[in-house]
Order: sequence, then C-alpha cells, then structure tokens
Amino acid sequence: MTNWPILSLITFLPLIGAAFIFVFARGSAEAVARSARWMAFWASLITFVLSLFIWFNFETGTADFQFVEKYAWFPDLGISYHMGVDGISMMFVLLSTALTPICVLASWESIKDRVKEYMIAFLILETLMIGMFCALDYVLFYIFFEGVLIPMFLIIGIWGSGSRRVYAAFKFFLFTLLGSVLMLLALIAMYLQAGTTDLVGTADAPGLLTYGFERDLQMWLWLALFASFAVKIPMWPVHTWLPDAHTEAPTAGSVILAAVLLKMGGYGFLRFSIPMLPEASEAFTPFIYTLSVVAIIYTSLVALAQRDMKKLIAYSSIAHMGFVTIGTFAMTQQAVQGAIFQMLSHGVVSAALFLIVGVVYDRLHTREIDRFGGLANTMPIYAVVFMLFMLASVGLPGTSGFVGEFLILVGVFQVNTWVALLATTGIILGAAYMLWLYRRVIFGRLTKEDLRSMADLSPREIAVFAPLVVLVLWMGIYPSSFLDVMDASVANLIDNYQTALAAADPVDVARR
Repeated sequence: MTNWPILSLITFLPLIGAAFIFVFARGSAEAVARSARWMAFWASLITFVLSLFIWFNFETGTADFQFVEKYAWFPDLGISYHMGVDGISMMFVLLSTALTPICVLASWESIKDRVKEYMIAFLILETLMIGMFCALDYVLFYIFFEGVLIPMFLIIGIWGSGSRRVYAAFKFFLFTLLGSVLMLLALIAMYLQAGTTDLVGTADAPGLLTYGFERDLQMWLWLALFASFAVKIPMWPVHTWLPDAHTEAPTAGSVILAAVLLKMGGYGFLRFSIPMLPEASEAFTPFIYTLSVVAIIYTSLVALAQRDMKKLIAYSSIAHMGFVTIGTFAMTQQAVQGAIFQMLSHGVVSAALFLIVGVVYDRLHTREIDRFGGLANTMPIYAVVFMLFMLASVGLPGTSGFVGEFLILVGVFQVNTWVALLATTGIILGAAYMLWLYRRVIFGRLTKEDLRSMADLSPREIAVFAPLVVLVLWMGIYPSSFLDVMDASVANLIDNYQTALAAADPVDVARR
C-alpha cells in the first residue's frame, strides 16, 4: 500500500462523496436530506480512517517528506502536481479529516434547509483543506488555499444563523481575498526569480525552500505573504472579520473555521515565510512579537466584555493564536513545537467549545450569556463536558491546552524574557473570561422557566463530544505521541533557518 497515491486518495475522496450526493440524493425533500447526511458522514468517516494509514506508517526519525506523489502538470512552466507530508503537515491533515465527520454529525438536526447543498459544500471544503496541507508545489498550494474561501463563504452566507450572515460572509471573503492577491504577487515574483514553483526541488535544481533569495527581495516577499497569512490566523489588527464570521456562521461552520482554517496562516508561516525567507523573518520578528502581544492582551480584555457566547470564544481564539505566532518566530525547538501543538490543541478545544454553544442554541435559539444560569441542575452531563473543555482552554495541566502554552513560554523565555512575561498575562485573562462564562451559564440558581425543560445531551451529541474528550485528555497526558512525530521536521526547520542566517551574515551570527 506504500506505493498507492494515498494522499491523492484522501484528498479527493470527499469530492467523490460530494459527487455521489449530487447524483444519487433524489426523491422527496426528506429523502434527499436523509441520503445527503448519511453519504456525507460515510464519505468523511472513510476519509478519516484512510488518513490513519499515514499516522501508522509515518517514519518519525526523518525530516523528509513522505508518501510523495509527483506528476508533471505544466512541464513547460515547471509546475507539477506534487504532494507529500512531513511531521508538521501530517498533523493538520489528520485534524482536518477527524473534525469533518464530527461537523457532519453536529449538523444532523440543526441544518434543515438545502441539506444536500450544505453537505456537498462541506465535503468540497474538506478536499481543499487536505490538499492545501499536502501540496508541495506553490501553485497547487495556492489553488487549494484560495479554493477554501468559496465553500466557507457559502456556508456562512446561506446557512448562517444570524441576520447579518451575508455581511459577515462578504467581510470574510474580502479580507482573505485581499491578502491572497498579495500572496499571488509573491508567487509570481518567486517563480520569475527561481524558475520553479516546486518547494522541494532536486539536487540539480533547488526548490523554493532552499533557493536563497536576496535580502531586499525577501523583505518584500515576506510582507506579501504576511498580508495573507496574518489575515488567516488572524492577527491584530486584521482580525475584525473573525468575530462576525463566527457569530453568523452555523455551528459546524464555526467549528471548521476555528479548528482548521485559522491554522492555515500559522502553517503558511512555517512552510513558506520562515524557510524561504529566513533573513526577512528574523528582521520582522520584533514586529510579530509586538502584534502578537497586543493581540493576546487586547482580545482577552475584549472577550471579558462580551455578552454573546460565540463572540467570547471567537475573541479567545485570536488570543490563543497570538501564542502561536510568538512561538513560531521564536525559532527554538520548544517554542516551535509548542506552536504546532497549540494549533492542534486549539483546533480540538475551540471546535468543542463552539459545539458546546451550539447545543444550547439549538434548544433555546439564543447565545446571550445572561439568558442562561443554573444549567448544572438540568444538564449535568453537559456541565461536565463543558467544564473539561473550559479547563483545557484555560490550560489546566493534564489537558491539551497546557502542553502547547507551556512549551511556547519556555521556548520564548530563552530568547526574549519580556515577550514571555507579557504573553503570560493572556493565560491569566483567559482563565478570567472562561471561568466567568462557565459560572454564568452553568452555576447559580435556576430561575428561568424555559431552562427547566432543557434536555441534557442526546446520544448523538454525546457521540459528537466523545472523540474530542478523548483527544483533549490524550494530548494532555501523553503529548510525546504527537511531539515525536514533529520533532525531526521542527529540528530540520530550525537548523536550516540558522544555517541560512549564518551564511548571510556569519559575523553577526557569531556575535549572537
């Protein structure tokens, strides 16, 4: 099976599932909806099961790309269909495939209109997400990277639950498109300079990862890529689209937006900005530190003032991603591994928190924090599950949230004590707004009559949360099973980065 094009199979299997839904989901509206749900669920579940083949057969002792597929696409232009994963990208492929069937289950009852089209959009979105993390050609990456905008734009604009969903959809689309246009200009400039769009290359023809662009060109290329990746993360001050998109999107849309799409920016920094443009990355590191610290403190304070549960979690996501960007550009082994681990942990925890909000929204059709209180009396299972993910978000030891933040702070402390100190305030503020949210919703007296009749988690909802609970505890108790996978790739990234800086200015590197 190692000779199979396993990455292409995993990437395009959801697209085949979408085609099946389009062709075979026929009959009455109820029959079409039922068929679409089941076909989407099985397509996404089979994709996840196949993706486990990568996990079980991945060699952890090497930084080389594995399961590589390369076919000539536009040979005259030097553009190829080139796919492969290393210890960094493989983790995000698994995150995408694991969360999609959960999103389908979460949408089982909440999406009642145009179910067929909704499931098709979600499966297309899964194909684009997986392809983006597997792509080893810049053009191929850009196609998948940009393609993600279309299904997510439709999911927010058509199936959103708020009155301003169209506004939020267009704001999301325009913000991300503007940044991506600048990334396209960077792509063209790199191609004209290097004569290839392949990231890896060969011994005779180096790829973009090892090409060695001139310092002045690196600065402009870095800024162009930053415009795209910063919007995706999103970094302050280009974060304003995220709270609107989360508030208006359906629950599953918020889940996939926070869990996977926000990681596209962090992955872009790790795959493109730092290895391709090391001198520019070093020069702009203080700039990244400044924006990240502001984001952590500012958005945490804004989260404390929120009255909408979804908006509070959305602002908390921006603060958590601030830790990711700090860790990424600290370029120490602990910090970079912590940043990747934090992205994975946030993907699971934020997904669960948005699903937590979706449970009560489906019952009461409101997300106002003041409308709740005392739910521990009528929804004890819900209260326990909510508590676990709330504590994971805070960073309680034994949960996934602790490992990533701890590694980031340890790694950053080695290179900049003040940045580590200021970032730590985000942990304190995070505990404040998450505990405040939990107290207002779960504890207190049950005074509102409509809350007395709210049913606890159903078997379907328990099935949705169960794998997320397992992941949060697994990552918190046994983090080495994830860290060992990325260890060689992170070490290789840092070694290449330091080697490039030493070659550029050996005197300055020796002084440091």
